[in-house]
Amino acid sequence: MDDCRECAILCRSLTRDSIVFRNRSSPIQPLVEYEHSTGLVREVFDDIRATRKTNEINNFWKAIANHPPTLKRTWETLKEVMGGPGELDPLVRELIYLAVSVSNGCEYCIASHRAAAVNKGMTDTMFGELMSVVGVANMNNRLANGFQVPVDHKFK
Repeated sequence: MDDCRECAILCRSLTRDSIVFRNRSSPIQPLVEYEHSTGLVREVFDDIRATRKTNEINNFWKAIANHPPTLKRTWETLKEVMGGPGELDPLVRELIYLAVSVSNGCEYCIASHRAAAVNKGMTDTMFGELMSVVGVANMNNRLANGFQVPVDHKFK
Protein backbone atom coordinates (compact mmCIF):
# COMPACT_ATOMS: atom_id res chain seq x y z
CA MET A 1 0.00 0.00 0.00
CA ASP A 2 1.48 3.35 -0.93
CA ASP A 3 1.92 6.09 1.68
CA CYS A 4 -0.74 8.42 0.25
CA ARG A 5 -3.41 5.74 0.27
CA GLU A 6 -2.43 4.68 3.79
CA CYS A 7 -2.71 8.30 4.99
CA ALA A 8 -6.11 8.63 3.34
CA ILE A 9 -7.34 5.55 5.14
CA LEU A 10 -6.03 6.82 8.45
CA CYS A 11 -7.62 10.24 7.97
CA ARG A 12 -11.04 8.82 7.01
CA SER A 13 -11.15 6.35 9.85
CA LEU A 14 -11.96 7.01 13.47
CA THR A 15 -12.19 3.37 14.58
CA ARG A 16 -9.24 1.23 15.57
CA ASP A 17 -10.46 -1.76 13.56
CA SER A 18 -10.22 -0.02 10.21
CA ILE A 19 -6.89 1.75 10.74
CA VAL A 20 -3.99 0.34 8.72
CA PHE A 21 -0.82 0.58 10.78
CA ARG A 22 2.58 1.38 9.26
CA ASN A 23 5.18 -1.31 8.78
CA ARG A 24 6.87 -1.87 12.13
CA SER A 25 10.15 -3.08 10.66
CA SER A 26 11.54 0.44 10.95
CA PRO A 27 10.90 2.49 14.10
CA ILE A 28 9.88 6.14 14.02
CA GLN A 29 12.95 6.99 16.13
CA PRO A 30 16.20 5.05 16.33
CA LEU A 31 16.40 2.31 18.93
CA VAL A 32 18.74 3.16 21.82
CA GLU A 33 21.19 0.28 22.12
CA TYR A 34 22.58 -0.62 25.54
CA GLU A 35 26.13 0.22 24.44
CA HIS A 36 25.05 3.77 23.58
CA SER A 37 22.90 4.36 26.66
CA THR A 38 23.93 6.75 29.40
CA GLY A 39 22.52 8.30 32.56
CA LEU A 40 18.91 7.45 33.40
CA VAL A 41 18.54 5.21 30.35
CA ARG A 42 21.58 3.13 31.37
CA GLU A 43 20.23 2.88 34.94
CA VAL A 44 16.86 1.59 33.71
CA PHE A 45 18.48 -0.77 31.21
CA ASP A 46 20.68 -2.16 33.99
CA ASP A 47 17.62 -2.70 36.18
CA ILE A 48 15.81 -4.47 33.32
CA ARG A 49 18.80 -6.74 32.79
CA ALA A 50 19.14 -7.49 36.52
CA THR A 51 15.41 -8.02 37.11
CA ARG A 52 15.00 -10.28 34.10
CA LYS A 53 18.37 -12.01 34.61
CA THR A 54 19.40 -11.39 31.01
CA ASN A 55 21.76 -9.19 29.04
CA GLU A 56 19.13 -8.49 26.39
CA ILE A 57 17.04 -5.35 26.17
CA ASN A 58 13.87 -5.74 24.08
CA ASN A 59 13.10 -3.30 21.29
CA PHE A 60 10.15 -1.84 23.23
CA TRP A 61 12.51 -0.50 25.89
CA LYS A 62 15.04 0.64 23.31
CA ALA A 63 12.34 2.59 21.48
CA ILE A 64 10.87 4.36 24.49
CA ALA A 65 14.39 5.12 25.76
CA ASN A 66 14.22 8.08 23.38
CA HIS A 67 12.22 9.72 26.18
CA PRO A 68 13.96 8.72 29.45
CA PRO A 69 11.16 9.82 31.83
CA THR A 70 8.69 7.61 29.92
CA LEU A 71 11.17 4.72 29.97
CA LYS A 72 11.66 5.00 33.74
CA ARG A 73 7.94 5.41 34.55
CA THR A 74 6.88 2.58 32.23
CA TRP A 75 9.51 0.15 33.50
CA GLU A 76 8.76 0.88 37.17
CA THR A 77 5.02 0.42 36.61
CA LEU A 78 5.41 -2.76 34.59
CA LYS A 79 7.87 -4.23 37.08
CA GLU A 80 5.49 -3.55 39.97
CA VAL A 81 2.29 -4.73 38.26
CA MET A 82 3.66 -7.78 36.43
CA GLY A 83 6.31 -8.89 38.93
CA GLY A 84 5.25 -7.55 42.30
CA PRO A 85 3.31 -9.36 44.98
CA GLY A 86 -0.35 -10.09 44.42
CA GLU A 87 -3.11 -12.66 44.29
CA LEU A 88 -2.73 -13.27 40.54
CA ASP A 89 0.03 -15.70 39.64
CA PRO A 90 2.54 -14.71 36.93
CA LEU A 91 0.87 -16.83 34.21
CA VAL A 92 -2.55 -15.31 34.86
CA ARG A 93 -1.02 -11.83 34.64
CA GLU A 94 0.57 -12.68 31.29
CA LEU A 95 -2.70 -14.16 29.99
CA ILE A 96 -4.55 -10.96 30.91
CA TYR A 97 -1.82 -8.84 29.29
CA LEU A 98 -1.99 -11.01 26.17
CA ALA A 99 -5.80 -10.77 26.00
CA VAL A 100 -5.70 -6.97 26.26
CA SER A 101 -2.93 -6.81 23.64
CA VAL A 102 -5.00 -8.92 21.24
CA SER A 103 -8.04 -6.69 21.82
CA ASN A 104 -5.93 -3.57 21.24
CA GLY A 105 -4.27 -5.07 18.15
CA CYS A 106 -0.72 -4.50 19.39
CA GLU A 107 1.48 -6.81 17.33
CA TYR A 108 4.54 -6.16 19.49
CA CYS A 109 2.80 -6.83 22.82
CA ILE A 110 1.04 -9.92 21.45
CA ALA A 111 4.38 -11.42 20.42
CA SER A 112 6.22 -10.39 23.58
CA HIS A 113 3.58 -11.48 26.08
CA ARG A 114 2.69 -14.66 24.22
CA ALA A 115 6.35 -15.67 24.56
CA ALA A 116 6.29 -14.70 28.25
CA ALA A 117 3.08 -16.68 28.81
CA VAL A 118 4.57 -19.74 27.10
CA ASN A 119 7.65 -19.41 29.34
CA LYS A 120 5.33 -19.37 32.36
CA GLY A 121 3.40 -22.46 31.25
CA MET A 122 0.78 -21.47 28.69
CA THR A 123 -0.01 -24.33 26.31
CA ASP A 124 -1.41 -24.12 22.78
CA THR A 125 -4.75 -25.32 24.16
CA MET A 126 -4.76 -22.57 26.78
CA PHE A 127 -3.99 -20.01 24.07
CA GLY A 128 -6.92 -21.29 22.00
CA GLU A 129 -9.26 -21.02 24.98
CA LEU A 130 -7.95 -17.54 25.76
CA MET A 131 -8.61 -16.40 22.18
CA SER A 132 -12.14 -17.86 22.41
CA VAL A 133 -12.79 -15.83 25.56
CA VAL A 134 -11.30 -12.69 23.98
CA GLY A 135 -13.40 -13.18 20.86
CA VAL A 136 -16.70 -13.75 22.63
CA ALA A 137 -16.03 -10.92 25.12
CA ASN A 138 -15.28 -8.46 22.30
CA MET A 139 -18.37 -9.59 20.38
CA ASN A 140 -20.65 -9.33 23.40
CA ASN A 141 -19.16 -5.99 24.46
CA ARG A 142 -19.94 -4.58 21.03
CA LEU A 143 -23.45 -6.01 21.09
CA ALA A 144 -24.10 -4.57 24.57
CA ASN A 145 -22.73 -1.19 23.48
CA GLY A 146 -24.60 -1.25 20.17
CA PHE A 147 -27.91 -2.16 21.76
CA GLN A 148 -27.11 0.19 24.68
CA VAL A 149 -28.16 -2.48 27.15
CA PRO A 150 -28.87 -1.05 30.63
CA VAL A 151 -26.96 -2.74 33.46
CA ASP A 152 -29.13 -5.02 35.61
CA HIS A 153 -29.65 -3.74 39.17
CA LYS A 154 -28.21 -6.97 40.61
CA PHE A 155 -24.85 -6.20 38.89
CA LYS A 156 -24.55 -2.70 40.34
